[in-house]
Amino acid sequence: MVETNSPVKEAKESILVQRALGKSWDYTGYRELVREQVDEGRTSGQNQSEAYVYYTLLNHNRMRRWEKRTKIPKKLQQDLSQFQESRIWLVLTETWCGDAAPVLPLMDAFASHSDSLELRIALRDEHPELMDRYLTNKARSIPKLLMIRPSDYRVMANWGPRPGDAARMVEEYRAEHGKLTEELRVSLQKWYNKDRGESLIRELSWLLALE
Repeated sequence: MVETNSPVKEAKESILVQRALGKSWDYTGYRELVREQVDEGRTSGQNQSEAYVYYTLLNHNRMRRWEKRTKIPKKLQQDLSQFQESRIWLVLTETWCGDAAPVLPLMDAFASHSDSLELRIALRDEHPELMDRYLTNKARSIPKLLMIRPSDYRVMANWGPRPGDAARMVEEYRAEHGKLTEELRVSLQKWYNKDRGESLIRELSWLLALE
């Protein structure tokens, strides 16, 4: 949950949020960005290494698969359609981020079932000051979801970078090996595929107080 800030800090944060929203995409626009980068053989951010360009290609293909398989339970669809409080989900990420590939399509599915919920996606490295307010273990881990109240651009809650069980798996691996490796990245994608979005659906529902 969000810590209580002074009025000055909250005012500063609302400005940072508005800047990020001003340079953000809806899901369709973000997918077009990813497609353009794949076609041009590049990625987002300053690291234009071959590995990061390849991760963007992988994510493009993974998101296409998740878009086909993602389904919101009917009861949740009804709850979302009746959700009355206007909220913006602002996600800070990068196109090479493996955890964003299964997460973003599901967040878009949530927003598609609610007139009160808007999904916006911004690049982390373009908004370092905002990102640094929501570090995970002192790292700029992504994707990071900020739930915004549109009336004053206040951050009401935040989530990320991954569901609880996946986060624990990552921390246990880091404790044992000292760093995150390609082996872990593969294991994470297997976990997401096996989970089929159920953990994320549950946690996002809690975020909206729908469960």
